[in-house]
Amino acid sequence: MSTHLQTLLILCWTFTQGAYAFTSPHWGDWNDSQLLPTIQKLMKGYNRYLRPNFNEGPVEIGMSLDIASIDAISEINMDYTATIFLRQRWRDSRLVFPGNESVSVDGRLVSLLWIPDTFIPDSKRSFLHDVTVENRLIRIFSNGTVLYALRITATIACNMDLTKYPMDRQVCTLQLESWGYNLQDVVFYWTRGNDSVKGLDTLRLAQYSVETYYTTVSEAVYETGQYPKLVLHFALRRNVLFFILETYVPSILLVVLSWVSFWISQSSVPARTCIGVTTVLTMTTLMMGARTSLPNANCFIKAIDVYLGICFTFIFGALLEYACAHFYTMQNHTIEDLYRELLKELNESNGNGSIPVVTSTQPNQSVEIASTAEEPAVQSVNTDTKSNEALKEKAPGRGCTLSSVKSASRRAASIFTVENPHNIDRHARTVFPTAFLFVNILYWLYYLFL
Repeated sequence: MSTHLQTLLILCWTFTQGAYAFTSPHWGDWNDSQLLPTIQKLMKGYNRYLRPNFNEGPVEIGMSLDIASIDAISEINMDYTATIFLRQRWRDSRLVFPGNESVSVDGRLVSLLWIPDTFIPDSKRSFLHDVTVENRLIRIFSNGTVLYALRITATIACNMDLTKYPMDRQVCTLQLESWGYNLQDVVFYWTRGNDSVKGLDTLRLAQYSVETYYTTVSEAVYETGQYPKLVLHFALRRNVLFFILETYVPSILLVVLSWVSFWISQSSVPARTCIGVTTVLTMTTLMMGARTSLPNANCFIKAIDVYLGICFTFIFGALLEYACAHFYTMQNHTIEDLYRELLKELNESNGNGSIPVVTSTQPNQSVEIASTAEEPAVQSVNTDTKSNEALKEKAPGRGCTLSSVKSASRRAASIFTVENPHNIDRHARTVFPTAFLFVNILYWLYYLFL
């Protein structure tokens, strides 16, 4: 019995406390005398589905921005992620109350008021911060002006021109438009012109620096009508120092390393071949690594691609230079050996009936042997006179044709023949550095100043 009595007393106490809570004259920090003339009186008869100045003209909405951070700028996705504080101001005559003070309302009461339908047209993803509560601010002034502030993080598209990457300059925009209200209903304006945007002057980015920014007011024209639009333009200059240390300096050192082979003897085939192949493979790896942070498929020929292509051409040219020098060296040795053998045969054949005839325009270029089987060098004195005359009549035409072909072939061969193959390395020591320096001057002048 005592147990049932105790339970009944507990229930009575609970209902008593609940009734006291519902009849209490206090609402948090507000009592009835303070709440009635401010919130309840203002909300009496207020229709949040009708914009201010309905049927009386458009509502003028002033905008201002604080750029808290630009978290990431992606060349692959061509966008940037920014956290911004968006502040909107407009006047609603239905919210006028006496006095010169302002009232800050809990952000969760935003559902009781009319607010603009502002959106970011180029946004890919965006969200409103909600820790610990939704980051909203509503402040109502005595003249009916409403201040509505939001904290938003959005990923916004930015069309980039990567032709001069990494010495490029990108101009990105942040656009604000009205979704449903056209120019007859809503008008946007920047509250203080270019000073309406804060935070870009002190912003520090990893690869970029903010050069300039400015604001514009325009209109967005769609099939459904004309809508107000505000645009923030800001220019970003990429910091090239990182790429100079990461890509340009290593590629220059690889080109200089390929020139070391010009001072190595041509007989050291493994050493020169190893240097050439190693520098080519290293340059290929460097070119592949430089493209990892860029779009795989695009129509841009970037400045860094041009420079890496130039370096690869010089490195590959150094490898081809040794191939040519080694080829002409072996050819020169072969001709000299052949000439020595012919001289030896000539000395051995002095007592025979046939003497080999050696014709050579230059000692190291070409050697021709006239044997008795092809062109008789010694004719018998007892040959018939008529047959000798006939041979003389036929010989000039045939001799002219053969000699012209042989002379033409000798001239063509002399073009591709090098008297001293060691001069190739001597000329390469001067030509390659000079050409590389000249190409570098043209490259940096074009991409930095044009």
